[in-house]
Amino acid sequence: MLNPIDPETVIRDGGAAGRYPDEIHEGVAWWVGACLVVATRAARIAVAHDGNPTSLLFHRRLCRGVMNAQHFACTIHDLHHADRVGLLAAMKELGGAPGAMVTTTSAGGVETVAIMLFDRHGEPLAEEAGLARIRQMIADDQVPRPVNDQARGCLKPYSGQEGAGQ
Repeated sequence: MLNPIDPETVIRDGGAAGRYPDEIHEGVAWWVGACLVVATRAARIAVAHDGNPTSLLFHRRLCRGVMNAQHFACTIHDLHHADRVGLLAAMKELGGAPGAMVTTTSAGGVETVAIMLFDRHGEPLAEEAGLARIRQMIADDQVPRPVNDQARGCLKPYSGQEGAGQ
């Protein structure tokens, strides 16, 4: 694994979080995105960020990971800059799609990035619902890779008109 992390420290409490760039880096977002698709067997995922430039960087890498998760061809419904309430509403409108929210906080010149993961019911992703599997996949350097170009997912801006059938 290039640029390893401590999965037990970073991947916990419903997502991944840590001081940037000491504990967490952009590659973690890619890993988490790809593993979330596989762990939840998702055909579509809703994603958002808080508008912070660091969050946007992690958000982009998260989307790349989701797009490249094995054979799932997952559709990413991107809310771009949104809050948690907006993300959860979009997940519900998408028929119970899992979701991810990237936020960044700063204190004393130190940035902390959090990638909160949500299950199909809008709850933080629990250990038994996939978080433990995500942590183990990353710890074992078993992050999913695309199997071919036809298996690659796609990115769609979320408009609120998608409905559960998309």
